[in-house]
Amino acid sequence: MVKTIFEEMGGTYRQVGDYLLPDITVPAEEVVEPIGLWGQRHARHLKEHHKVLYMNLLTSGKLHSYLADVDKQAEDMFLRLVKEYADRQGVTEQLKAENTHEWIGRMNNTQACVREIIDNEIIYTESF
Repeated sequence: MVKTIFEEMGGTYRQVGDYLLPDITVPAEEVVEPIGLWGQRHARHLKEHHKVLYMNLLTSGKLHSYLADVDKQAEDMFLRLVKEYADRQGVTEQLKAENTHEWIGRMNNTQACVREIIDNEIIYTESF
């Protein structure tokens, strides 16, 4: 019997009933750290809009580490920008003590602005 290209490349088959199915496995990937909100949002974006890249990362066993890296990068940027923007806009501990509602409103606004920046710069970016 003539070998298939798959067999010539070292692939093997297993018998399931009357069928021969190729033995294909995805490389094991170490799951060291959980993927946070930013990584999950980026994963959803890849799944919906960049299917080939998502499948390449998944089948090469690099998806989890890639998403963990994106998550860490986005979280670091979020914390840094919130602090910078809050300082620029005068959102201080003194304001928090004097007028809590005003402080909450300004912090929510600052965080919303920073989330939009991170979405545009990291999460929904088209440059990989």
